Amino acid sequence: MSNVKSEQLFNLIKALSKGEKRFFKLYVSRLGNTGDKKFIILFDAIEKQKEYDEEKILKKEKTLYPKQLPNLKIHLYMQLLKSLRLCNSDSLRSIKIMELIDYARLLYSKCLYRECVKMIDKAKKMAVSNDQSIFLLEILDIEKLVISKTLDAGNEERVNHIISETVKVTESIKNINIFSNLSIKLDSYYTKSGFVRNKQDLEKVTTFFNAGLPVYAIKELSFQEKLYLYKSYVSFYFFIRDFKEGYVYANKWVDLFEEQPEMQPVRPEMYIKALNSLLAVQNKLYKYKEFTETLKRLVAIKREKKIILTENLNLNLFKAIYIHEMNRHFMLGEFKSGTRIVAALENELNKFVTKLDKHSILLIYYKIACLYFGSGNYRTALTWLNKITNEREIALREDLHSFARILSLISHFELGNDDLVETYIRSTYRYFIKKGDLSLYQKHILDFLKGLLIVREIKNVQNRFILLKAQMKSLQKNKFEKRAFLYFDIISWLESKITKRSVQSLIKEKISSRLKLAS
Repeated sequence: MSNVKSEQLFNLIKALSKGEKRFFKLYVSRLGNTGDKKFIILFDAIEKQKEYDEEKILKKEKTLYPKQLPNLKIHLYMQLLKSLRLCNSDSLRSIKIMELIDYARLLYSKCLYRECVKMIDKAKKMAVSNDQSIFLLEILDIEKLVISKTLDAGNEERVNHIISETVKVTESIKNINIFSNLSIKLDSYYTKSGFVRNKQDLEKVTTFFNAGLPVYAIKELSFQEKLYLYKSYVSFYFFIRDFKEGYVYANKWVDLFEEQPEMQPVRPEMYIKALNSLLAVQNKLYKYKEFTETLKRLVAIKREKKIILTENLNLNLFKAIYIHEMNRHFMLGEFKSGTRIVAALENELNKFVTKLDKHSILLIYYKIACLYFGSGNYRTALTWLNKITNEREIALREDLHSFARILSLISHFELGNDDLVETYIRSTYRYFIKKGDLSLYQKHILDFLKGLLIVREIKNVQNRFILLKAQMKSLQKNKFEKRAFLYFDIISWLESKITKRSVQSLIKEKISSRLKLAS
């Protein structure tokens, strides 16, 4: 490792738990006299800082010199990684398997072949029980090397068994790669633009998905193969907005872990993703009772003793629970109580937001903005919408960028900011035309708001609301235009203006009917 940036080292030290810091001190103490180990002095100095400040460290620690720091940082970073590996070797199964593989290779290099075989058997047993095909292939590779060194009467049988295992594992890895590649590609499509926008998008992604699927017999697939197969189906159906089929495969994905609970601590991140996907489709289909039960299962992971909660898992859990807790309030039409949840968790959100991916951040900001909009707090809604519209990176979730602009316009209209509405209409038109994403839904809303700036008579204003509602009702019948209603319930907003009722009360009424039909 030729160079370690100060930020990398600082972030690694700050990510350590108290136990890991204590283990590191014990680990380096084994290396001998720590009195003249300057990298430990550097560790203590960085650990005390809230923000990395090299000048302060050099000023306070007179034994450290500027010319030494680059090498010290590299050495400290590598020692921390080695310490982390040892500290987590018992809790992270993959590290334990790799450790056994390393031991087997070391024994082989020392010509201790029979001892090597024993270590191979241990590693293989662990790899099989944890469904780790990649590791299993590497173990078989070592076994092929050592078998010629341990000739005995049963050698031919073992050779045949190794060949059979290798063929089976290779086929399994091939399928896992195909299924996971399909899934990650579909996820990247969704992350870029959201749900399919038109017939061309649908045909393109359907052709891609069907052409990519290999011939398989479901009964012959391993746990890991099924896991990625169901994940790819969920990604596909969610992307094309076929939530009923997505619900079928999300259930199959979760059922895998329910049928083999011992795999939950082995693949905890995938278990969280499976529950998250099931929650997403239950939300879209208004299966509220099922949704609340699944959400309880997701939250229960935090208390599951068999699952070691790493920083990464805590981040995944926080994101999923936070988003679905907001979705729960959307499902009930309880926007005001939803904003109280947001306010209560804002400090925790600020703690995690720097570690979240941009896609998740944009999604969270948009959902928070919608909660405030639904509660009638348009000013605060704009605060969160501005976080999206001011984001320079708009290659991610183009749909959220588009609808954030629409919602911002309507919020300014509600606040009576007529001058801003007029300016924003022009800039929003330019944005949609530049992106080639001016749908009828968006055009009708922009024309409607533009018309309201001209027409002031109450009767004519009311007529324009009624006209736009009729146009929107018509668009709901269009397979691709109705996509827009997943982002913002424009019809309920229009009805609130026509009937002089709050958006929240109208949506609660509608949701009550939907939930009865879905149950």
